[in-house]
Amino acid sequence: MGTWNTRGLRGSTLEELLNRTNEKYMENHLALIQKIPTPITPVRMDPNSRQITLAYFDQKSTVDYIGVVQGIPVCFDAKECRTDTFPLANIHPHQVSFMEEFEKQSGIAFFLIFYTAKDLFYYLPFRKLKEFWDRAEGGGRKSFPISELDEKYFLPKQQGIFVPYLEGIQIDLKERD
Repeated sequence: MGTWNTRGLRGSTLEELLNRTNEKYMENHLALIQKIPTPITPVRMDPNSRQITLAYFDQKSTVDYIGVVQGIPVCFDAKECRTDTFPLANIHPHQVSFMEEFEKQSGIAFFLIFYTAKDLFYYLPFRKLKEFWDRAEGGGRKSFPISELDEKYFLPKQQGIFVPYLEGIQIDLKERD
């Protein structure tokens, strides 16, 4: 079981941007995406603020978000990266298994990576992540540099949409046809 503490709030800015994006997509009837909460059991609370200071995860989480885009099931996980190299240790085997099964059910699975130092969002299709994953499992590199990514999946900034991942889904769908 993993332990939770305030270090886990690192991705909260990215999460907030995604939640606002999802609200916009819902308002415009483009997508219905829901944040999946990770169940925790509180162990210690600060008596003054009533905030949880130590907790255990009840179970392994699969993905951060799940829903439907124009009739297509989608699931994705959001990750932040401070450098130009993304460590695969930030992705867990049970997430890869879940996404693989999700795609077998005709869904679209992907990762959204926010390269914080460059202020860039990247849509990583599951099939590309799987290439990196399999390479690592075979004894190869345990990370991937930004230079290995396909430029067309960098998400362009848009007025009113914080993380325009529907653009990535559109490209992903075209490549599957």
